[in-house]
Amino acid sequence: MQSIDRSSRPFVGATVTATLQGQPYNPTADMVEFAFTSVGGRPVTWYTGEWDGTDPIPGSTSYRAQVLVGPGSTGPTLEAGKYAVFIRITDNPEQPVIPVGQLAVT
Repeated sequence: MQSIDRSSRPFVGATVTATLQGQPYNPTADMVEFAFTSVGGRPVTWYTGEWDGTDPIPGSTSYRAQVLVGPGSTGPTLEAGKYAVFIRITDNPEQPVIPVGQLAVT
């Protein structure tokens, strides 16, 4: 579980591995969004994320998506607590919603 201080403004990220017809696929042309909910909740509000470059993470076929959170960001400013983190990737015709873990805000 990633942990951040509520007064900080860091990137919160997710590792994405995509395939197309069983082969690795570069999803960085697709829109990526993040949602933060109470643990066990369902996403309602989405925040536009970005891809950390267009190349896979070195030594893998995975890519890193990220969103800036905290005061002064275009993402959410989160109060202290634990959050479930989701990403949504918009491709044509798919739009998967993927739980990617939890975030602790202190």
